[in-house]
Amino acid sequence: MSYQNWSGNYTYGATELIYPESIEQLQQLVKQHTKVKVPGSGHTFNSITDTDGVFISLRHWNRILELNQEQQTVTVEGGITYGELCAQLAESGYALHNLASLPHITVAGAIATSTHGSGSHNVSLAGAVQALELIDANGELHTFQAGDEEFAGVVIHLGALGMITKVTLGVVPAYQIRQFVYENLPVSELEQHAKAIFSSAYSVSLFTDWQRPSFHQVWTKSREEDGESYAGRADWYGATPATAPLHPLPGMDAQNCTEQLGKAGMWHERLAHFRMEFTPSAGKELQSEYVMAREHVYEASLAVYALREQLAPILFVSELRTIAADELWLSPFYKQDSVAFHFTWKDNWAAVEQVLPLLEQALAPFQARPHWGKLFTVPAEQLHQQFEKLPDFLKLVQKYDPQGKFSNAYLDTYIRGLS
Repeated sequence: MSYQNWSGNYTYGATELIYPESIEQLQQLVKQHTKVKVPGSGHTFNSITDTDGVFISLRHWNRILELNQEQQTVTVEGGITYGELCAQLAESGYALHNLASLPHITVAGAIATSTHGSGSHNVSLAGAVQALELIDANGELHTFQAGDEEFAGVVIHLGALGMITKVTLGVVPAYQIRQFVYENLPVSELEQHAKAIFSSAYSVSLFTDWQRPSFHQVWTKSREEDGESYAGRADWYGATPATAPLHPLPGMDAQNCTEQLGKAGMWHERLAHFRMEFTPSAGKELQSEYVMAREHVYEASLAVYALREQLAPILFVSELRTIAADELWLSPFYKQDSVAFHFTWKDNWAAVEQVLPLLEQALAPFQARPHWGKLFTVPAEQLHQQFEKLPDFLKLVQKYDPQGKFSNAYLDTYIRGLS
């Protein structure tokens, strides 16, 4: 039986899919197999989670184990998705500071690959981690707490250190969001007003296909208690308010998108772009993302716009968002306030593979770092230069998985190849 990722662009080499029923069984499975991986929700687009051994699925490990109101933390099992967590968390009057565009992905998988989420000036999803429990290649359990010597290196582990069985996240009191969409923001506005634009709401996303010198949509998500939400403004940095709900892809039905037009709703019903009960896809697609220092957003936008003819045949849509700096070793946001350029491609890898080097060359002057779980062609040597803590992370790999039980061709190239 073959196993594929969510988009169907990658077929894994796993020989078996096993669902452990207890932590003891999980530890034994890790001990007895020479190659193992956790597939998560399959929302990665490259081979980072591949294995020629066995897949151990934690999909049924999706419980909230503890909500500690005094410490304002929630501890969850390693297979829970954001959609499952958020619904229960909201019922208890609590919230996460940030949420991915897709609530369908697992918490552990998003953390491991440094997925960033929706907050314009919030740290990434991994930034909420207060503790995690991990099984190493010997089947031994390890707990890492914020402040521990190895914690900053373990959180974003790319699946190279072991399997996450528990995660403790920081939470905040529940809040409400109003979402407004604006149309046709000129790219030129970023030259003088980028900071104001991305600071205008709790979360701001700019969408474009790069065929015009403008962003066809701007999605803003404002916390009610933060005050001014820019509702009803006739002119917003040259953009105009949408008069009907919109999908990021022009022409697509907006029914599977979260509520717009300023209708207030709970945080988990607005921070994601897509509703949990719908599949958020225009069909098969591929994805890439590149992260750079926030001050480069205007110049980088011009560099991408210059490639509009090459992008036109294969790009569905592109999204720009900002993320706050963190101290996590393998984070693309390590020690820099960042902007992420996301690309949703048509399902044509042969064509995308030809364009990615051109895109990466155009973004090279800005030291753009690729998203670990999406498609890129950046050479390993270049990544080694961009992530200064990789040598320290390699020491963790050699400590917790010296024989490469959790490794694969991807990790051998980008992590173990450093040695």
